[in-house]
Amino acid sequence: MLDMTPKEPAERKAVTINPCKTCQPVGALYCALGVHGCMPHSHGSQGCVSYHRTILSRHFKEPAIASSSSFTEGASVFGGGSNLKTALRNVFDIYHPDIVAIHTTCLSETIGDDLNSYLMETTIPDGKYVVYANTPSYAGSHVTGFSAMMAGFIRFLAEKGTPNGRTAIFPGFVNPGDIRELKRILRVFRVSHIMFPDQCDVMDAPMTGDSRMYPDGGTTIEEIKALGSCERVLALGALASEEPANQLKRKCGVPYSLLDSPIGMEATDAFIMALSSLGDGTVPEEIEKERGRLVDFLLDAHPYFHGKSAAVYGDPDTVTGITRLVLEMGMTPRYVLTGTPGEAFASSVRALLAQYDAQGCEVRAGGDLFELHQRIKNEPVDVMIGTSYGKQIARAEDIPLVRAGFPVLDRYGHPYHPLVGYRGTMRLAEMIANALMDRRDRDCKDEDFELVM
Repeated sequence: MLDMTPKEPAERKAVTINPCKTCQPVGALYCALGVHGCMPHSHGSQGCVSYHRTILSRHFKEPAIASSSSFTEGASVFGGGSNLKTALRNVFDIYHPDIVAIHTTCLSETIGDDLNSYLMETTIPDGKYVVYANTPSYAGSHVTGFSAMMAGFIRFLAEKGTPNGRTAIFPGFVNPGDIRELKRILRVFRVSHIMFPDQCDVMDAPMTGDSRMYPDGGTTIEEIKALGSCERVLALGALASEEPANQLKRKCGVPYSLLDSPIGMEATDAFIMALSSLGDGTVPEEIEKERGRLVDFLLDAHPYFHGKSAAVYGDPDTVTGITRLVLEMGMTPRYVLTGTPGEAFASSVRALLAQYDAQGCEVRAGGDLFELHQRIKNEPVDVMIGTSYGKQIARAEDIPLVRAGFPVLDRYGHPYHPLVGYRGTMRLAEMIANALMDRRDRDCKDEDFELVM
């Protein structure tokens, strides 16, 4: 496996080894799949979109549809304008989407394709729409690509009109299970809302016996237009949701509140209080009881959390939430890593560590899993929490791995279950507790192997 990874870290600037992210078009494609009747379109080669679809399909265990401009050598030299115009004509004629969402790739960005001028020269069928976002693979990550595509939808479609009394919810780069949990909480609060994007019933569509190109789920075009008439936006997750919220504020004047992704007690409390402020300031009894059950669980399991150390890695908004939960449980997040570049993440996590007076923790934005492995070799941790990409490290160093975030490629069911809210937080805490207790059972002597723990 990875036993040959050297313990001594070396400074690297020009190469990434075992990246802790995927590329921008993956996030852009996933965002577009959260819009009803939308065909994501990759402006690049067929090989690019094949990879983007594959990683999404392997995580969600669902088909991720997308079309391509199918660049060849000619398009790479002379530009992809002709390819894009032909592709749009074919997509509308054959697949009949309501909207096409174009994202660029490193190839089309490098040669300087101007999508705006291409679209001005293209005839779009009546009643149909085309939006786009610039998402070169050599910058950012799938999370920034997701954010850019959200902003693209808003830039082209959102319209300022008569206030509609609704609240826009930007859930961030999360699974359908998380979105369903957010919707349930909103129903309990009776908050009239627009969820954008919404991959429910698209990337977790039920088996009905019918094959449909465009499932029932997704935010509708009319709902995206109506974002400009919302009273307020609750933007969850700074990196995924702040730029789209800013875009909507600049275009339509809709104010927004930026909240951390509601993973963990404190972040969920903030989300709940934001929802209560939209009404009469009260919190429904159902939600209060959920919080109480979470507190009870954390107290019961505290002896197994106390003093344990963790390595947390993955997407920045998810990692921030998991790090907060680890601290709330009495553990030490020894290593906190995201592959997405940006010092804002590192600053926010360091502030979080200072709040809990956590000592000896290392925070890294724009890092990779090779570096994380080297750190763990020098100072091991009790548990790793992150994506499937860490499983080789977990095996090589004999450390329990709790799979959370995107992508989880080697297990089933992850996209169906939430990490957000009190329920999602309890599920995540349960997985961490079980991993630690399984390790204790595995390693203890026969005379210490207890039935009741």
